[in-house]
Amino acid sequence: MEPVIIVLIILVVLVFIALIKTIQVIPQASAAIVERFGRYTRTLNAGLNIVVPFIDTIRNRIDLREQVVPFPPQPVITQDNLVVNIDTVIYYQVTDARAATYEVASYIQAIEQLTVTTLRNIIGGMDLERTLTSREEINAALRGVLDEATGKWGIRVNRVELKAIEPPTSIQDSMEKQMRADRDKRAAILQAEGVRQSEILRAEGEKQSQILRAEGEAKAAALRAEGEAQAVRTVFEAIHAGDPDQKLLSYQYLQMLPKIAEGDANKLWIVPSEIGDALKGLSGAMGNFGGMGGGSGGNGGASGGTVPAQERREKPSID
Repeated sequence: MEPVIIVLIILVVLVFIALIKTIQVIPQASAAIVERFGRYTRTLNAGLNIVVPFIDTIRNRIDLREQVVPFPPQPVITQDNLVVNIDTVIYYQVTDARAATYEVASYIQAIEQLTVTTLRNIIGGMDLERTLTSREEINAALRGVLDEATGKWGIRVNRVELKAIEPPTSIQDSMEKQMRADRDKRAAILQAEGVRQSEILRAEGEKQSQILRAEGEAKAAALRAEGEAQAVRTVFEAIHAGDPDQKLLSYQYLQMLPKIAEGDANKLWIVPSEIGDALKGLSGAMGNFGGMGGGSGGNGGASGGTVPAQERREKPSID
């Protein structure tokens, strides 16, 4: 009985193993390559699949999702013979599991080597400055070459990104010095522009202030002259309205003489020719005033007062 039990146990184990090999569960976004006696038979898609045990074998399981593969820095020589290290990142996706298995031995290694050679061809036609400023152009050219080459491998390259472009240390120092000099130059230019603008604004302000000051002084002078003219007209009209005689005018003229002589700067005083006429008018007025006083005292006084008046009238003619 014991040999029979052992045989039954062996059969059960074999059946269990056969069932495990017969039923294949493929995860979502994955595929499996089935070979029968070493020859490709079919591709298993996601879900439950049945294969022939011990005859069909699973060659490879492939992830169909988009993959991200960073490559280490690669030294590349530019057109101006400078060595730069470039880091790249490839975004790819397997579209044909059979081609990715049988068309290339290792598509990851093939993509890496193709990326390096393509980068050297592209960067070799650019100088350092263009290399540092043309990342989009390099990415587009690299993606076009990789997508065309990897199509027969069942690979689709979605994106290619340059992580870093590192020039030599000496070139980095020179670039930093140049950038610092450019920044200093721009700062000096901006400062000079600011000073120039401020000087222009200050000059414009002074010009406007002088113009306004001159206009104010002109208006003030005009108003002052107009006021003096108005005062002269008022005095003139008042004098003519009062109808003054020669005696009053002579008296007012003599009252103004001390004011004319006032001031320390008046070293020379010129006596006008009209002073004689003013004095004659004033003396005549005083003589008449004295004659009127003598007449009120009596007849003798009247006759005595007439003679001086006559003499005073004759004196100017004798002179």
